[in-house]
Amino acid sequence: MLTVGAPRYFSASDPWMSSRRTLLDCTEMADMDNKDQTELDPADMEDVEDVEEEETGEDVNTKARQLTVQMMQNPQVLAALQERLDGLVGSPSGYMESLPKVVKRRVNALKNLQVKCAHIEAKFYEEVHELERKYAALYQPLFDKRSDIIKAAYEPTDEECEWKADEEEELTEDMKEKAKVEEEKKDEEKEDPRGVPDFWLTVFKNVDLLSDMLQEHDEPILKHLQDIKVKFSDPDQPMSFTLEFYFEPNDFFTNRMLTKTYKMRSEPDEADPFSFDGPEIMGCTGCQIDWTKGKNVTLKTIKKKQKHKGRGTVRTVTKTVPNDSFFNFFSPPEVPENGELDEDSEAVLAADFEIGHFIRERIVPRAVLYFTGEAIEDDDDDYDEEGEEADDEEGEEEADEENDPDYEPKKDTNPPAECNQQ
Repeated sequence: MLTVGAPRYFSASDPWMSSRRTLLDCTEMADMDNKDQTELDPADMEDVEDVEEEETGEDVNTKARQLTVQMMQNPQVLAALQERLDGLVGSPSGYMESLPKVVKRRVNALKNLQVKCAHIEAKFYEEVHELERKYAALYQPLFDKRSDIIKAAYEPTDEECEWKADEEEELTEDMKEKAKVEEEKKDEEKEDPRGVPDFWLTVFKNVDLLSDMLQEHDEPILKHLQDIKVKFSDPDQPMSFTLEFYFEPNDFFTNRMLTKTYKMRSEPDEADPFSFDGPEIMGCTGCQIDWTKGKNVTLKTIKKKQKHKGRGTVRTVTKTVPNDSFFNFFSPPEVPENGELDEDSEAVLAADFEIGHFIRERIVPRAVLYFTGEAIEDDDDDYDEEGEEADDEEGEEEADEENDPDYEPKKDTNPPAECNQQ
């Protein structure tokens, strides 16, 4: 079973967050590792103690904050903190151990009920999957017609092409006539294109998640992509979905369809039933691409010079090495039976799962809106709102600092580490 690593989050209510002793302990651990470099002269310590006695409470707090910033910039302190936090993850708070035995028995009964809830939830998602299959069949005729229009197999009627613009987009009759004349002039200057050229390539280039995968040598191939379909597993089969990429005949490979199948776990894990939160992608398989000779963009040839150790002669060796390409998407890392992967492979699969899910949930159902950019604008609006909230919070903090009569920016002599990296 594949378990993709996820970032760890710590709550402000965790015991270590409220305990200054944890930070001090970690600092002491780092100091012990580097004691030869950090030993202080006893006389210096006496001076420090004398100064501390004369400092006011505010001075002490200021120095404490500065000291904390300095410590958090120390790699050894951070490493010690991470080691301590790793030990705290999943550790009990001690509350359960303090409960009477009779109460613990009842809590165990509640946990057994929770496991039963997880199994009922699994049944719920199985029915959701059935609904997806049902409505996928209803959507498909519309998607097929979309594909026919894109690849010029069907010319839509005037009625089908009529689109009512929003009020703010409505033009006056004069402007409409002028725009019509301009369009007719452009059509006369160039040949009538077939269908919607470069439809899927434009979609891919408009979506950051996909454009990051694209290389310049991928674009001529994706110009031949005619359609993407989603196929769900049959009711009597393990839950999965397959992405089907349909290509017109081209000079790059002989396949008419490339596939990528994502296998999902739809039931709670017996070893950890409480982690169940709906179907989860657990692995994926690609397909073999039958490349035309010399057209495989996932490989590149490099020349390397080698010098003979004894004779000193130099020879040039030609080697074939992997090359960055979108089409590596169809050759994901293989997951071993024990589910254990190295960090690089886990990162690749985590990104792969996200891309597969996004294509299934967003790209295929709303392709035209990603082609026009309207779906991108909606996504950007969501991020803008979050950014405005963050800006407001920062503004409030700045206002609080400015209203504080004791705040003096010049005294902040220890900026965060990121501010020092210019």
